[in-house]
Amino acid sequence: MHRHCTAFLPHVSLDRRELLQAGALGLLGMALPDLLRAEARASSETRRGKSVIYLFQSGGPPQHETFDLKPDAPDSIRGEFKPIATATPGMDICEHLPRLAKRSKHFAILRSLTHKSNDHSAGTHIMLTGKNEAPAGFNPNKPSGTDWPSLAAAVQYALAPHDVPTAAILPHLLIHRTGRTLPGQQAGLMGSRHDPWVIEAATKCTGYGACPLCFFHDGKTKFSHGDGPLFQPPHLQLPEYLSAARVQARHSLLEQIEHQRRALDQSGEAEAMDKFQQQALDLLTSGRVRRAFNLEEEGPRVLDAYGRHQFGKSFLLARRLVEAGVRMVHVNVGNQETWDTHERAFINLKDFLLPPFDQALSALLDDLDARGMLEDTLIVTGGEFGRTPKIFAFSGAISGLPGRDHWGAVQSCLFAGGGVRGGTVVGSSDKQGEYPQTNPQTPADLAATVFSTLGIDPRLEFKDAQGKPLVLCQGERIGELF
Repeated sequence: MHRHCTAFLPHVSLDRRELLQAGALGLLGMALPDLLRAEARASSETRRGKSVIYLFQSGGPPQHETFDLKPDAPDSIRGEFKPIATATPGMDICEHLPRLAKRSKHFAILRSLTHKSNDHSAGTHIMLTGKNEAPAGFNPNKPSGTDWPSLAAAVQYALAPHDVPTAAILPHLLIHRTGRTLPGQQAGLMGSRHDPWVIEAATKCTGYGACPLCFFHDGKTKFSHGDGPLFQPPHLQLPEYLSAARVQARHSLLEQIEHQRRALDQSGEAEAMDKFQQQALDLLTSGRVRRAFNLEEEGPRVLDAYGRHQFGKSFLLARRLVEAGVRMVHVNVGNQETWDTHERAFINLKDFLLPPFDQALSALLDDLDARGMLEDTLIVTGGEFGRTPKIFAFSGAISGLPGRDHWGAVQSCLFAGGGVRGGTVVGSSDKQGEYPQTNPQTPADLAATVFSTLGIDPRLEFKDAQGKPLVLCQGERIGELF
């Protein structure tokens, strides 16, 4: 079962049947205690206080239209966009990323990330877990207990929570409009108790992009924004009728019932929850995470800088969660497969995707830098793959306008903060942007870089449900970035 943070705490009753559903409802009917049950595995050496924000561009952002333009290639490869110079001599990026171009001192570009899959589900699993291949028996249509654990789940496993969850996903899980939940976002082999905290904050739009700047890829299909606010983080607060004293009283009674249940449960599945129930109480009483969700506290100037759209508000919430102590925030940059530009690629990128991404990421860099947080916060961007060098008219295109297909062989990723050496380009692709030409890196290397930044040994062992020892990652830290 996926664990979601609901907008308000449900009405609480001490119904015996509900309380005996160990791990299903937990304290006050919340899933939050389960989310906080990461094992205390971090030593004093690993708790270095750094954080990671992973900006995942589901669908596959095109390297030719972002960070690796090929202006000298033939028309069928070059595309419509022109490169512009950044503040770093010799580093060019897309003309539709002008704000990032001015901030190149803060970021490095990796132009040679590579893996073997051109499939959305497998590519997502590979890029979000840091494993270079999908596991045996991989199910592309839904998460499975045999999936490799996501980077966020691994962080949840490796680092002990302190009053706040260790890892979070926002503003939603990646669920395709067909109902298919993309694998690789959860804990998989580690067990669901290590699933990252899912913060459902975005409207249930059936379109794509940075709502309200949303669209449908063909430009013609109708879609719905769904009901509710455009972007509404959950409110971790007590219902008006429930005082803190009553919470503590119910917590004490729940402890007694849990003690009795554990005494009767001989299956070995029940885990002690006292510590995690207390952490759930801490979230309600300390206000650290609750306050992080109040984006209006930032004021109009900051909200305008990030952009009053889903990308901007997601990036701002990520910064506020990191500031509150969350160690890894995985941001899904657009719902479904927003960056899957098979058709109308140049229109959709120019009008709907690159401008809000450029605005939100530039604001995040400025904000972290101004707050003295950039050095301790690693930002990583990427999708499940890059796009084909060849521009083509997709056979099923309603618009009739061209785009690019899936291409795992090479993609470009941006790294910033966390000690990254700004103004740096690592690796290169060939003249067509088809394969790595120099310094190829893999998703496992990206994962090792994330883990190392957080002080986690990439070779840290965990055990699957059968007790088989496995390691988090087989990659190597990309040292050239730092």
